[in-house]
Amino acid sequence: MTDAATLPVVDISGLASADAAERRAVAAALDRACVRSGFLYVTGAQFDRALFNRLLATARAYFAQDSAAKMASYIGRSANHSGYVPVGEERFAGSPVDLKEAFDVNNDYPHDDGRRPLLGPNLWPAMPGFRDGVLPYYRHLSAIGAQLFGAFATALGLAEDHFAPHLRHPPNQLRLIHYPHAPEADDRPGIGAHTDYECFTLLFATGPGLQVIAPDGRWIDVPQRPDAMVMNIGDMMETLSNGRYTATTHRVRKVPDERYSFPLFFTLDYDYVVAPLIPGDGTRVYPPVASGAHLFHQTAQTFAYLKERRARGELVLDDAMPPPGSFGRREAAAA
Repeated sequence: MTDAATLPVVDISGLASADAAERRAVAAALDRACVRSGFLYVTGAQFDRALFNRLLATARAYFAQDSAAKMASYIGRSANHSGYVPVGEERFAGSPVDLKEAFDVNNDYPHDDGRRPLLGPNLWPAMPGFRDGVLPYYRHLSAIGAQLFGAFATALGLAEDHFAPHLRHPPNQLRLIHYPHAPEADDRPGIGAHTDYECFTLLFATGPGLQVIAPDGRWIDVPQRPDAMVMNIGDMMETLSNGRYTATTHRVRKVPDERYSFPLFFTLDYDYVVAPLIPGDGTRVYPPVASGAHLFHQTAQTFAYLKERRARGELVLDDAMPPPGSFGRREAAAA
């Protein structure tokens, strides 16, 4: 079902302005959109389309390689959860195996201190030009993400630079996702239903397939808009806003045609303690949780190589952490 009217559109061009009033106007529009819907479209003069096209060309070339070439950078060999994700590696609880392959890119830190499993040097593939096709896009969108954090701070009644000291070493992740041509995938999920774990996500995709849960619990399609990126609220922003914004459950369904998708997930520094920043109505209590610990805890319950480490006793998770599915809207019950 398509219901484009459900998703608001926000022009964030004003966030690049030196005029504080223009930035506040964008923050107010962003606040209204996020209260109304955990998913929205964002447009802006600051988006560089040439970098999007370069990223897409890089992804096409990478995923066209044979399996052996791609598996040389298998994510299970990395120190910071970066690298190639083959079909079947990732599975959300209660969902079938995802029909996709991916390459995950994190902040490329030169050192790994051994305490933060999502920080460290990326496991880059040997393919010539891959890094040069990916990093400029990552850095470009990261700068826009910092502007959006300023807008969220303003929208929540905080100083515009409230989050700035906590954006020095965030475990932001860019995923290059490839949904292969699969005519038999009429009712097989590309990605099962889930919320994103981080604060918010910016998504660039090449084709339809994304669905979200509307406020009334219906699944609706997210139509393609060539002039806009899709943005959605994640678990941590739901917590930070004390439920003012809701992480919206989404999935990718019915992808018979080849599709590429490039979400960049934005979060705060690994050790930042995520807790409500504004008063709530008292109907729900969000326990504080360290940003990176929450992210890794959720990730370790999805990826096969991390599940295997848990089974061998090499990785122990904190049972006090919120389990997957703790956030967001729920699907309406079948009649």
